Amino acid sequence: MARIVDLRAYVVQSGQGDYHAQGPGHWLVDSPIATPMGVYPAYRTSRTAWGIDVLKGVLVEVETDTGQVGIGLSTGGEPACFLIERHFRRFVVGQDPRDIERLWDQLWRASLPYGRKGLALHAISAVDLALWDVLGQLRGEPVYALLGGRTKERLAVYATTPKPQVARALGFWGAKVPLPHGPAEGVEGLRRNLAVLAEARAAVGEDFPLMVDCYMALTVPYAIELLRGLRPVGLTWLEEPLLPDDYDGLAQIKAAVPEVVLATGEHEYTRYGFRELIARRAVGVLQPDLTWVGGVTEGRRIAALAAAYDLPVIPHAGGVFSYHFCLATPNCPLAEYVMMAPQADRVVPTYGGLLQGEPLPENGEVRLPDRPGWGVTVDPTAPLVRPYPEGQPASRPERA
Repeated sequence: MARIVDLRAYVVQSGQGDYHAQGPGHWLVDSPIATPMGVYPAYRTSRTAWGIDVLKGVLVEVETDTGQVGIGLSTGGEPACFLIERHFRRFVVGQDPRDIERLWDQLWRASLPYGRKGLALHAISAVDLALWDVLGQLRGEPVYALLGGRTKERLAVYATTPKPQVARALGFWGAKVPLPHGPAEGVEGLRRNLAVLAEARAAVGEDFPLMVDCYMALTVPYAIELLRGLRPVGLTWLEEPLLPDDYDGLAQIKAAVPEVVLATGEHEYTRYGFRELIARRAVGVLQPDLTWVGGVTEGRRIAALAAAYDLPVIPHAGGVFSYHFCLATPNCPLAEYVMMAPQADRVVPTYGGLLQGEPLPENGEVRLPDRPGWGVTVDPTAPLVRPYPEGQPASRPERA
């Protein structure tokens, strides 16, 4: 029986572990996009102007006494490393890695005084993903097999991009584009939004699924007006129009424009938050991020809850972690791929080469190999720093 002998948390000192942390010239930084900070003109200049990229990625390694090293990723940087090494370590080291449900429950309950959403769940997610990787290696099976096996032969993927016509040319199922302007930019900003989305529809044709990411930036009246103006565009869904806790506001939008599907959940946490979304009967697509929401362990609970209401779950981003989850989950019909090339003109690794062997979409589909666990390894040259080592690490001493 294997036992966990070490738990290590590293800050990823580059944009490889956090897709927000890209440099100037990257579309994720420079493309206009409405954000919650758009009410302040000084912070409309770019997605990162208000500091969304300051934490960076966190990489977790779980090592066993039989030689397995599992990896998990999230955002949270040094603060997440502190929680993992100085708090969560006591619940993990010395334990049987097969006891994932108990370990998750202990991490969750122990973090309640300061957690429940945000950073603490990011840290738990990274640990949980690493435990699933260990379990897959112990059993010699990919994670999707541990979750019940394939529910589909191939996994369809849509692209998040400012260039939907490129996504179509590359064979993606559909495209999601950023909404450039928010309510604080007034009637002129609304007109520009309608014009940009009309151009996007013209560029891809009428039969190509087109979605819009509002990134928590809108108000209820603005979202209703926007959706009414977009009726000729024919959206597949409108994503995350409101601040995450405005559950009643989503219901108001749905009542006013019932023909449009609303999607949200990227910034929601645990099954309890998704229970609130489901209870309002306003959301047509749930979008947990498996690297934030509590990992695969909590993601399974969310998908099961959604299945009881015939709701699809289409995880936000997540790369290889989402692909395994979607392949094994019946009500996950699609996965998301964020176009990480600086000019959004080609398919490149989601994590910028941090994970060797990372599967990539081809012609709008992902095929997963049968390698154990997540089937990926960490690039040994990756810029990782372990800020809070607990004793002597069992491996990778150069990163201590």
